[in-house]
Amino acid sequence: MAKETHEFQAETKQLLDLMIHSIYTNHEIFLRELISNASDAIDKAHFESLTDRSLLEGDEAFQIFLTPDAEQHTLTIADNGIGMNRDELIENIGTIAKSGTKAFLEQLKKAKEENKDLTDKEMIGQFGVGFYSAFMVADHVTIVTRKAGEKQAWKWESNADGSYTIEECEKAERGTAITLHLKDAFCGKEAEQDFTDNYELERLVKKYSDYVRYPIKMDFTFEETPKDKDGKEIEGADKIKKVETRTLNSMQPLWTKNKSEIKKEEYNEFFKHQFHEWEDPMEVFHTKAEGTVEYTALLAIPAHAPFNLYQTDYEPGLQLYSRHVFIMDKCKDLLPDYLRFMKGLVDSPDLSLNISRELLQQSRELKAIGRALEKNILKTLSRKLKNDREWYEKFWNEYGKSLKIGIYNSIYSGSDTVDKLKDLILFLSSKEGKLVTLKEYVERMPESQKKIYYATAKDKETIEQLPQMETLRDKGIEVLYLLDPVDEFAIETIHQYEEKPFHSISRGDLGLDDAESQEVKKETEEIQKDNSDLMKDIKEALGDKVEDVKVSSRLKSSAVCLVADEAGPSLAMEQAFSQMKNPMFKAQRILEINPHHELFSRLKEIHEAGKDSQDFKDYCDLLYTQALLIEGILPENPVDFANKVAKLMAK
Repeated sequence: MAKETHEFQAETKQLLDLMIHSIYTNHEIFLRELISNASDAIDKAHFESLTDRSLLEGDEAFQIFLTPDAEQHTLTIADNGIGMNRDELIENIGTIAKSGTKAFLEQLKKAKEENKDLTDKEMIGQFGVGFYSAFMVADHVTIVTRKAGEKQAWKWESNADGSYTIEECEKAERGTAITLHLKDAFCGKEAEQDFTDNYELERLVKKYSDYVRYPIKMDFTFEETPKDKDGKEIEGADKIKKVETRTLNSMQPLWTKNKSEIKKEEYNEFFKHQFHEWEDPMEVFHTKAEGTVEYTALLAIPAHAPFNLYQTDYEPGLQLYSRHVFIMDKCKDLLPDYLRFMKGLVDSPDLSLNISRELLQQSRELKAIGRALEKNILKTLSRKLKNDREWYEKFWNEYGKSLKIGIYNSIYSGSDTVDKLKDLILFLSSKEGKLVTLKEYVERMPESQKKIYYATAKDKETIEQLPQMETLRDKGIEVLYLLDPVDEFAIETIHQYEEKPFHSISRGDLGLDDAESQEVKKETEEIQKDNSDLMKDIKEALGDKVEDVKVSSRLKSSAVCLVADEAGPSLAMEQAFSQMKNPMFKAQRILEINPHHELFSRLKEIHEAGKDSQDFKDYCDLLYTQALLIEGILPENPVDFANKVAKLMAK
């Protein structure tokens, strides 16, 4: 088969350009990434061989081999893992978009536009493009690979000029060999860092990959004086060259060591290697349990949420081991979905090496381990919230949405998730503009306040400008700001906290019981009664756009507002359902008019002139549309609205 030439995608070219011009500041990291990839490939070969031993082709001694060549300016990282065929080479290597390149570049562009100082680690940690770090130190990369169980081998080559080639080749053993043709700056005694120096490579393996479970080997060449039969050096004899193959890493799984023997730096490097992270984890959990079920778990909360955490292509789950032997990647049955951001592994001698996914779902041991892990994670989060607020708020900004989704999803699972999570959720508050827990809100409620008030919008500024906020702000009543579409669904699921019901400021009667509010309410009822015909005719003019029209007791300076009926979904919920292409759930809209606003007097005048006049109908529609815009809802017919405004202005 002739050599094929393929063009990289536009996004791929951009990313490679970033690599070549050192988006990474720590060049030596490339070795850890390529060794991690090799380790993953061996894991896959081992996993596949559990059901098909022939894939190993008689070679069960898994290893990763480094071959530096100072004369040729090359470094080769080879493994006897699963290998790749032609299609997999194109999918996994030629198409960087699979690694989230487009999102990576969009995020980078956005950060630059906003003058946001994003570190290299933050970007790389979210989008994982480890293989391509090879182009930081190499101007040409060659991959020779043969997939286990297949006869044909393939060669992939690129110098990052916008294209790559693929052709058939020969390779006796399964697996992959990646050869880096090093830049001058990374080869030779004059280099800033020499990646063909055996001792430098040994140092880097010890630093980053000592805990890799497969031997990382390299040949060391040295001169030795011949010795006699007694082991003494022979004087005057010429030195002879010897080659010794050494294993560079200890291979002891980190989780098998005692916690007291492990340094924080070792945990950090382990997670960066094992799970292709680029930053130290936010928190590490290392637990060992004996008794009914025996297991060791090593889990972590990554420093940043992956960009696709809430998308369907994200695969949550923990790695499973039995007696230190890898048996499964991405086991989803250990932790609940609201902890999908957790990375880590579980090693248990009670799990079978060839257990199937179907059996795992029914495994009593696995469920017991999962319950214990969930309890430990939630206990740690609760302790952090209490003792290290800065840490917890950083965690919340990354992963809070997962906990809120967990609360909402409990209505389907029927679990006790609400009780587990309600004290861990935070909301921005009108009080000092800080994040608060529900417990903190309730503890500082005045005795006369019977409800927990909240407002929903896309941002803090929009909420603070809502007409419905006026009365509550004047009374100094704290309001929770719900800025994410899932927030109100979570609040509705909790329903109440310490017997205090939640109440949207844009829904039904505010239910304020103080003397002043009662007096205003009584006055409003009288105005409503006196203007019943006006309210009735406004409703008639608006037709099915509104459920009712009322005189408002909550407005101070604004002319109108739109609220939802107490019984149905809120306006924010209606918008959320609409975005999910589910228009079935409609809020029962109630138009409230401020009787003390000058527009109310004008409306009364026009109404007295004739309820069937076009002016009256236009005024009613304009007031309703104004209320919609205040809520952030676009009118169904913007052109008609603009024409009516122009007509009014021309009078």
